[in-house]
Amino acid sequence: MIIIHKPVKISDLGPINDKPERFYNRELSWLRFNMRVLEEAENKNHPVLERLRFLSISASNLDEFFMVRVAGLYGLIRTGITELSQDGETPKNQLTQVLILAGQLVERQQKTFELIKKKLAVEQIIITNRADLSKGDMKWLRNYFENEIFPILTPLAIDPAHPFPFISNLGFSLALEFAKEGEDEITHALISIPNKIKRFLQLPDQDDKQARFITIETILELFLDTTFPHFKILGKGLFRIIRDSEIEVEEESEDLVRYFETALKRRRRGSVIRLEIENKMPSSLKKLIIEEFEADADQVYDYKGFFGMSQLNELITTQRPDLLFKSYTPRIPERVKEFNGDFFKAISKKDMIVHHPYETYDVVLDFLASATDDPNVIAIKQTLYRTDKNSKIVKYLISAAESGKNVTALVELKARFDEAANIQWARDLERAGVQVVYGFMHLKTHAKLSLIMRKEPDGLKQYMHLATGNYNPITAKVYTDLSLFTCDKALAKDVVDVFNYITGYAKPENLRKLAVSPYGIFDSLVANIRQEVKNVKNGIAGNIWFKMNSLVDGAIIDELYLASQAGVKITLIVRGICCLRPGVKGLSENIVVKSIVGRFLEHSRIYAFGNGAELPNDNAKLYMASADLMPRNLYRRVEICIPIENPTVHQQILSHILVANIKDNMQSWLINSDGSSTRVKVSKDEEKFNAHDYFMTNASLSGRGKSINKPYKAATEKLKYK
Repeated sequence: MIIIHKPVKISDLGPINDKPERFYNRELSWLRFNMRVLEEAENKNHPVLERLRFLSISASNLDEFFMVRVAGLYGLIRTGITELSQDGETPKNQLTQVLILAGQLVERQQKTFELIKKKLAVEQIIITNRADLSKGDMKWLRNYFENEIFPILTPLAIDPAHPFPFISNLGFSLALEFAKEGEDEITHALISIPNKIKRFLQLPDQDDKQARFITIETILELFLDTTFPHFKILGKGLFRIIRDSEIEVEEESEDLVRYFETALKRRRRGSVIRLEIENKMPSSLKKLIIEEFEADADQVYDYKGFFGMSQLNELITTQRPDLLFKSYTPRIPERVKEFNGDFFKAISKKDMIVHHPYETYDVVLDFLASATDDPNVIAIKQTLYRTDKNSKIVKYLISAAESGKNVTALVELKARFDEAANIQWARDLERAGVQVVYGFMHLKTHAKLSLIMRKEPDGLKQYMHLATGNYNPITAKVYTDLSLFTCDKALAKDVVDVFNYITGYAKPENLRKLAVSPYGIFDSLVANIRQEVKNVKNGIAGNIWFKMNSLVDGAIIDELYLASQAGVKITLIVRGICCLRPGVKGLSENIVVKSIVGRFLEHSRIYAFGNGAELPNDNAKLYMASADLMPRNLYRRVEICIPIENPTVHQQILSHILVANIKDNMQSWLINSDGSSTRVKVSKDEEKFNAHDYFMTNASLSGRGKSINKPYKAATEKLKYK
């Protein structure tokens, strides 16, 4: 259970109610979050291969951070923009602080990797080097190299006749300095490692428990005599580059699809943001590479140890399930079973919430499959922000269109790093007769909406799936999200208005229940926050619980500060970026911020207001949303915020999901006023509680139907909030 921590006064700032220092820097907060991810790699309670996975995730996260956020800072500096961030820092000052903290993160990753590597070796999972290889290994490797690797390599000489080649983003290369046998002239060359080649190759072993791996760069170095015969190697070293990968959308682009196809090609040639060089590389060779990439000193990072850690996930071998989390099979909501799989009857009976990944995402797929096969369904409208490579949802939409149904799909082309896949899906959908809409040039459509219109004896009826997460069954296995199935008439009218807005630019006005950004979510949340302040001033309880991925928007943060100063008790569960400083005397002493990082990625957005009583209570105002509290979500995206009114759904989200997140003390951190975080420690007289474990072993309330029983009610006793 969370207790309001003792207020911390930031002595070097003094009163900061109206100063930019009342906010913590966005970029530094993200790095602090990634530190928490890395801490899970150090968590001895996790199986060792899962610890390796967390290390890989932290490295992949950091790569993307440089490609997008750090690239943005360099861009501001290059163009001479000196506008201050909301915490009062220039781009140059931000960059300086970011590079220092990122450097500390990388050093910690190296130390963590060395520890995990030793643990893996104890478990007979070994990263071999040249000295570990037997004659048999060398024979097998030479055969593999000559037949599987060498034919696809392209060794590239560097001299006046052979200019320095283009190296793609995240591209690994081996740089060489050598001389021809019997000659003194020094020559340079590169071997770019093709992206399609795995970083780690598993060696053949007789023992099922043993798994030996060797890196592709080690293999290349072993057989340089094959790649460059009759040359003497004088020096060598690996390097890797990270390029600017952000796509800037130009409003004047007339053809959005064509623009993104062109922009994706440009991304391959983005400017170099970070140049990582193996520290054993000779200085002359290093100098050549730095000059060729025109990298500044602060963009060059000398690596002592292993780099490119995002590829460590290749070591997660399925032959050792004992070193992974115990497998988990998501539950099927019983209420769907009670109606023999008839979604329309089940939803007509009562609203239903599904909590992923604890309950299977197949219900979402089956919902659309039912609509595709049902002859009474006449129309389907669907938003697609992200989906999987072999998307069943897209296939269902295509099938529905081919069977004569009226199908509309909003395909968001601006979903970062999924743009290429979305373009292809759009082409396939259009060929099948689906009405494809690409949204707005200036707004990204992030709302998760599925609307099915069905002819029934009493007239046309609308069935909806409204969600906090993407239509991606792969990520749904690890992201915690909420899916609401409903046929509420007022909500249906609002959803129709939202689709009309997206497809026809008709601004949604006078909505009945939904709040929609960029026009309504901010105002709705602020009105609710201010009502809690009024409640306190009127002598009744003021209470706020928020759960989100990121809290950045300064206006919302200031509203929370004012609420705290008025006496409203506020608990925020913020997985990632948090620009609010909790526990500052005179500013935010009534605000607690915690972050949960564990087996699953917290992704659902929930906003709860006490409405005159302490939380949780049956009359609380409760919302689920696609939107985080960031400027982009509130002002530059189409997002939805849904009021939760059904009593069973309300109880599950507020008293089941939110309370469990607040009670968690096994995978939680408290965010401090200086932006750092402290892992929550369980006291001797306190019961251990892991929210993810709880949800895996206790079924959700909404989907239980008639099967709610005493064991379930006994389990909910654990969630009583004190």
